[in-house]
Amino acid sequence: MKNKLITAVLTLSLLSPVAISQASGTDVPVLAILDTAIDTSVPSLQGKIVGEVCLLEWSLCPNGTNFQEGPGSASMPKDLISKNGFDHGTFMATAAVQSNPNIKILFIKIIANTSTGLRKPTGESTISAALFWVRDNATKYNIKAVSLSQGSSGLLGKSGTQYCPTFPRTISAVQQLNSMSVPVFSAVGNARDYSRIDWPSCIQDVVSVGAVDQIGEIASYSNNDSVLLDFFALGNMQAVGPGNISKNIAGTSPATQVAAATYLRMMTTSGQSGSQLIDAMKANSANTTGRQGTFKKLITISNAVSGNTTNTTDKAAADAKAAADAKAAADAKAAADAKAAADAKAALKLQVEAGIAEAEKQYAAELKAAQDKLNAARAAWMAKLNG
Repeated sequence: MKNKLITAVLTLSLLSPVAISQASGTDVPVLAILDTAIDTSVPSLQGKIVGEVCLLEWSLCPNGTNFQEGPGSASMPKDLISKNGFDHGTFMATAAVQSNPNIKILFIKIIANTSTGLRKPTGESTISAALFWVRDNATKYNIKAVSLSQGSSGLLGKSGTQYCPTFPRTISAVQQLNSMSVPVFSAVGNARDYSRIDWPSCIQDVVSVGAVDQIGEIASYSNNDSVLLDFFALGNMQAVGPGNISKNIAGTSPATQVAAATYLRMMTTSGQSGSQLIDAMKANSANTTGRQGTFKKLITISNAVSGNTTNTTDKAAADAKAAADAKAAADAKAAADAKAAADAKAALKLQVEAGIAEAEKQYAAELKAAQDKLNAARAAWMAKLNG
């Protein structure tokens, strides 16, 4: 049975091909990005791409087969890459570079396109095949992490159940990569589902990533599973797409690139990798809040990943100070709000008193005028009577 993997696309748009030189074997940790296509001519990607691969279920790679490796393998014609979400891959690559300027990228095209730029469905077999390719070529390219900002909610079971589908090949590929200390980061999806996350992020051994906004709060669009979701990372940012077009993007897709790029950055500074580093990152995560609740899963850059307990203490002190500062700010705001309310009430009271006084003055004047008119009428009538 071939299950269709429906891509979870961001709210953004993009263009390109032009392959640059590739070099296998690098001392810099490489991130394997599995996505739509890439415009390697974008200036910020120069010197960052160590390899391109096309791996599809369809014979629609640039060479007319279902597999291609080498310069231009993940490219598309300039008039097509900006359509139907194929710009997504370039945005993901530039988002990763922004998060870690020292990063290198191996890009794998997993979404097929027709000659007119239409998307073809991607099945689970493509995902597992791409992950096994990474396993077999990790040493050649020095791949140290995988990011997958594509996912499916259509494969999930009902909420409240063991909803995550179990595809043995994909699970095996992820586990084998983990045994090599090559974690797989995957986006949880943008459907505002607060009890389920997309496949394959729901796989236990995958590092699942949700999104926070610019102020560090959980984005309302981000899916969540309080047990399975591993991290939140920044999902709202400006990135560069095909044709070097810069746009604001938002979603768990860029958040996944941020998380993977940050992992590689921390790997180079901490000397840790794989599950050891993931566990350290979890231990040093910060609290973040959203309509789903509060979770200690926000990725932070911290020296605590070195394993120095003093750093953990320092972080606790910093967190306590931040909490105290936040409380002081909240108290100050509450006091200012209370004073403003009291001032507004006092001003209203003066306005009411002035209004009543004016009304009383007008009433007295009108009463006197009426009394004078009555007295004049009485006098006139009495004059006639006496007259």
